[in-house]
Order: sequence, then structure tokens, then C-alpha cells
Amino acid sequence: MSFDYLAKEIIVDVGGEENVRSLVHCATRLRFKLKDDKKANRSALEKLEGVVSVVESGGQFQIVIGNTVSDVFKAIEANSSINGGIQSDKQDSHNEKLMDRAIDMVSSIFTPILPALIGGGMIKGLLMIAANLGLAADSGGYMVLNAAADSVFYFMPILLAYTSAKKFKANPFIAATVAGALIYPSLVQAFTDGSALDFFGIPLVLARYTSSVLPIIFAVYFLSKVEFICNKYIHPVVKNVLTPMLSLLIVVPVTYLLIGPVTSTLSSGIGGAYEFLYGLNPIICGVILGAVWQVLVVFGLHWGIVPIGYNNLALYGRNTINGMTGPSNFAQAGSAFGVFLKAKDVKIRQMALSASITALFSITEPAIYGVNLKFKKPFYIGLVAGGIAGGIAGAGNSAALAAGPVGLLSIPVFMGEGFVSFLIAIAAAFIIAAAGTYLFGYNPEKIESAIPEESHAEMILPNQKDLVASPLTGKIISLSEVPDKVFSTGGLGSGFAVIPEDGRLLAPADGEITVAFPTGHAVGMITDKGTEVLMHIGLDTVELEGEYFDVKVKVGDKVKKEDLLVSFDLEKIKAAGYNPITPVIITNSNQYQQIDVSSADFAEVGSNLLTLTT
Repeated sequence: MSFDYLAKEIIVDVGGEENVRSLVHCATRLRFKLKDDKKANRSALEKLEGVVSVVESGGQFQIVIGNTVSDVFKAIEANSSINGGIQSDKQDSHNEKLMDRAIDMVSSIFTPILPALIGGGMIKGLLMIAANLGLAADSGGYMVLNAAADSVFYFMPILLAYTSAKKFKANPFIAATVAGALIYPSLVQAFTDGSALDFFGIPLVLARYTSSVLPIIFAVYFLSKVEFICNKYIHPVVKNVLTPMLSLLIVVPVTYLLIGPVTSTLSSGIGGAYEFLYGLNPIICGVILGAVWQVLVVFGLHWGIVPIGYNNLALYGRNTINGMTGPSNFAQAGSAFGVFLKAKDVKIRQMALSASITALFSITEPAIYGVNLKFKKPFYIGLVAGGIAGGIAGAGNSAALAAGPVGLLSIPVFMGEGFVSFLIAIAAAFIIAAAGTYLFGYNPEKIESAIPEESHAEMILPNQKDLVASPLTGKIISLSEVPDKVFSTGGLGSGFAVIPEDGRLLAPADGEITVAFPTGHAVGMITDKGTEVLMHIGLDTVELEGEYFDVKVKVGDKVKKEDLLVSFDLEKIKAAGYNPITPVIITNSNQYQQIDVSSADFAEVGSNLLTLTT
């Protein structure tokens, strides 16, 4: 799969660059803020290879990608002007629901630092194992690696300053400087020593801001307002000098005198309130959180709780929220594994096993969207198993000692009090979900027999042959001659290309339309024998946004060979400066033992050019 190609198609299907207000990504999802959600083509997005699912929640249009999300995000940045810094419309933002805006703000601030949190958490887990095996805490090796693991959390105010500045449209380097002032060594030492300090006669309430979360977020929000006023009223001649100076002169003292103490008290209050509720009955707390966590993940609402876990980690050095919700990942993995054990359809078994393994390493979206939610009962059984396991973890006071997602590799992070309970919880989650799904959640006779016959066309039979004709009349060239690496390298599959002589794209075989972009530049279909064909009219013609194209089909339409799919104005496309060369790609080429391409250098529409043999 070409990330550049996928990125371009995603941009088109979210309504184009002009419809994007902002974009961030987390461990598995592209999180768009769109000006008009109705302009997005959700059904087309869900059919793209590389897209697991689409979720609209928390004021965000979320495209679930999986492990390669960062590659797709970079490809979107490389192929567009979208870089996460697009200004949002003020009117739109005022119309958003308060909860949607809060969820969007939290996810925008925290998701960019997840890689650092994950990396540090994994190293912390390895060090815990090493320490139990005899590695001395005062050894140079331990101290260096511990610095790598702890730095992300110790200096979290600086990381949050940068992401908050991006969100609130403040200068990120001034924001980082404000954060640096909060964790400046001499002031940290003064807090440690209990020194009494004042700011020109005003007493300072010193607090420990290392590892803190809320103080810097509020400080950067205040910074954004100060900068706005400075930029508005200071003369341009001296603005570049006075704005940063005044920003620091105002924001740092105000943060130490007001914002810091208030938000530190708020942090302690939130942490204390959670600890109070947890202390009332940790088992019930665990059952509730463990059962609902994956539902919150589906809708992206878990970001309302994640910061509480980070806050608890900063306050107490332990995050019991991860202890109780982490086993739910293993529950969804178990449900998918139960489908694997019970299913008879080869494709479903392969999909379920792959999704189960991925979920064991903390990426649950393929299991949730690709398997469990698809068949419904496995997902519900996974929720029940997650609730039971969460109760077990709560009873044992299990907690994470570092940040990051929960999976097999992060198990050492839970070493300490409640570790045995956590191990029992994740094992119980997986086993209960797998057994429950096997016994009650999946009936292959009922489910697989209900799959429409045409959907089984995707299953290629041994020694089967299929023929694909030219969808256009024109000169035939090899894919290697196409001046676009997405096609010429064969990354999308084998095939050929046509330099068209007229503006009619016809069906190259009998089959069903699987992709029909409203822009008309590309059409995909699956033949009755299971061959997946992608026809891309011209290079970069997506930029025309449908001008000069007239799409005659829609997704789900049955077509016969030589039925008209798209008509287009060939001369106007060329006059607009676009190369009309049309690649015809077999996107499931890896399912064939042999693909023979005709040696013809010119073809009439409908003449067979490809012979595919399994």
C-alpha cells in the first residue's frame, strides 16, 4: 500500500484541504476537525485499503488506521498544506458542544506526546525487570536509562507547553520557556527545602511543577491571550522585541502567583476525588471502568479520563486507572481469538487471528472494528470480560508506574503492589472473552451462511483464470513508464496504463463497483471472479475536484463489461495541464501466481490485456 496514494484519497474524501480545520493523530487514528462533516464521504473512506474504520465523536472526524497512522499522517503533510496548524473558523468553534470542544482540546494536547510516553514507559518496564535481576540503581547504566525513561514525565510541562501552544495559537518556544521557568532547578530546590520566597513583597506559593499537567496548560492559554493583545496594540517596528519580553514578564510571575497555585490545588482536588471514589470500593470502580473503557475508546471519549491518570501518576507515582482499564485490551483480543477458534471461513479466521495478536500489543482497533463489533456479540462479551478483569485489578490495587498503552510489552510497568492481581486480571480477561465468544458469541453456520454469495467472489479459487480488458481506447504502456512512483514502482499492484484517445472509461469486466470517487478521477471494482481493479484517470487529477468528470456509477452497482463508468473531457483535462495517462491496477496482485500482460501497444476498449492465474 502506498501511503502517498492513501493520503491523497483521504484528503479528497474528507472534503478537500479547504474543509479541514485541524488534524492530529494518536497511536491509531487520524483526528480531523472538519468545517462541514457532511462534505466527508464516510463510505468511500471505509472502503480504502489501509482504513480500518471511521468514527465521528467528540467533535472530531476520526479515521482509524492502525499501526501505520504516523506514516499516513506524514504523507498527508507531504501531499497537502495540512499540518495540524490550520486555523479553525471562530463561528464554527462557538457552535460546537462544550464536551466536544473539551475532548478535542485534551486529545490535541496529549496525543502528540504519546510516542515519548510510550517509549519512556517501555524503558521503565525493562528497568524494573533489570533491577529485580540484580542491576544496581546507582550504576551508570541504570542511571542513564532511568533518565531516558523519566525525562518525558519529569519534563512533561515543557512537552505540554509545546502542544498547548500549537492548540492555543501561542508561540511554542515562549511557551516552552514558561514551562522551563516552572521547573527551574533553584526554584525546585527552594520548594524541596521549604524556603519562604516572595515576588517583590508578594508571597510565593511554591509547588512542585515537575511532572505536572494542568498548570502549564492554563499558563499557555493565558500566554496566548497576552500575545494576542501585544501583537494587536504594539507597533510593528518594536513588536518582535517587546512581545516576547512582555509575555515572559507577565506570564511567568502570574503563573507562579496565581495560575500555578490554583491549578495545583485543582489537580490535587481531582486526584483526591478520584482516590476517594476508588477507596470507597475499588472492585466496583474497576468493574465499571473495565466494562465501559472500550466503548469510550470507540467514541474517542476516553480522553476525558486519560489526563486524570497522568495527574495521579504525577501526584502519587501510581496510575490505578490503567490498572483497571488495561485488561480490557486483552478482553477484546480474547474475543477476536474466540472468533478465530470458532470460524470456518478462512478469511475470517485469518482476520480474527491477526486482530487478536495486534490487540495483545495494545492496538485494539483492528479487533474492535474488524471483528468484534462486526459480529456484535464478541464485542459485548469482551466488555463483560473487561469488567470482571477490572474488578480483579481493582481488588488487588493494581497500578501502572509509568505512562503508556497497556499490552504484553508493558506488563513490567505494573510490577509492585497489585502485580499478581494484574496478571490474573489480564489472563482472566483473555480467557473469559475467548471462551465466551467460542461458546456463545459466534455461530459460523448462521453468520457465514448469511454472507451474500457475491461477497465470496473475493475468495480466489486455485487454478482459476480471469481476464481484464482495457477500459479505454488508446496507446498501451507498461506501469514502469508512468511518471508517478505510486504506480510505476508497482507498490499498488501489477497492471498496465493507457494513454486515452477519448473520454470514456468502460468496465473492463463483469463485476461490482467498490470505489467511485465523487471527483470522478478513480473507480474501483471487483470482477465476478474476485479480481480487484483500480482505474485512475490521469495523474494528480484529484486536484480538479470533479471538474470535467461525470461519474455514471456508484458503490454497489453491478456492471457488465464495457458499461460506461465515467465520462470525462479529455481535451480540457490536458489543457488544464494534467497528464491523462490512466493506470489500470490489480490491487490484489499478491493473490495470483501469474499475471500475463498483453504485448499489444494499442488497444480498443474491451480488448483483453491481462490474464490472471491463481
